[in-house]
Amino acid sequence: MAEQIQRLIASGALSPGDRLPPERELAAKFGVGRSSLRDAIRTLEVMGIVESRHGSGTVVRDLSTDSLVVPLASVLAHKRELVAELLDVRRMIEPALAARAAANATEEELSRLEDILQRQAEKVRRGEPSIEEDSEFHYTIALAARNSVVLRVLDVLMDLLRESRARSLQVSGRPERSFAGHQRILRAIKRRDGPAAEAAVRKHLKEIEEVVTRQL
Repeated sequence: MAEQIQRLIASGALSPGDRLPPERELAAKFGVGRSSLRDAIRTLEVMGIVESRHGSGTVVRDLSTDSLVVPLASVLAHKRELVAELLDVRRMIEPALAARAAANATEEELSRLEDILQRQAEKVRRGEPSIEEDSEFHYTIALAARNSVVLRVLDVLMDLLRESRARSLQVSGRPERSFAGHQRILRAIKRRDGPAAEAAVRKHLKEIEEVVTRQL
């Protein structure tokens, strides 16, 4: 859902400063419920692609750092099959982001992370995929690290890994392990324990790699 809205923006159908169409219209256009649509818009807000403005609704942001990311996206697009390399980049970036988030996260961001995990827990209990929550969790950590360029790089990596992540979350027991990994990461961040947050992310990514590489 979030990816479909991104395509509208990338195609020029929506430009920076444009207001997103009403929820009812978008939900009908994509054939989804309004709850799923709100989750997707929330993810786009976390990714910095759209923002909510008082009196204007949700509008497309001017993504000034995109020019730094597009060349990277172009190169990586030719290596989609090399998922292991993409996971390696995540190992380089995300543990450090978690450590910085432990130092910099605001109470509002901590509350947002807790809300994401609550929604993820509900989906896991219902046996539903929680890809949106998985993405939103990692993006919120990146936001808390206070580096918008790294956030865009992470966006590219997550997009290229979307298919493998979707498959991995369908493996028996994987959604529960993913949720448990997120819980460990958040506990460390809330304790303001940078080394523990970094270690928790490394363990989480190792578990992901074990599942994904078996499917290559």
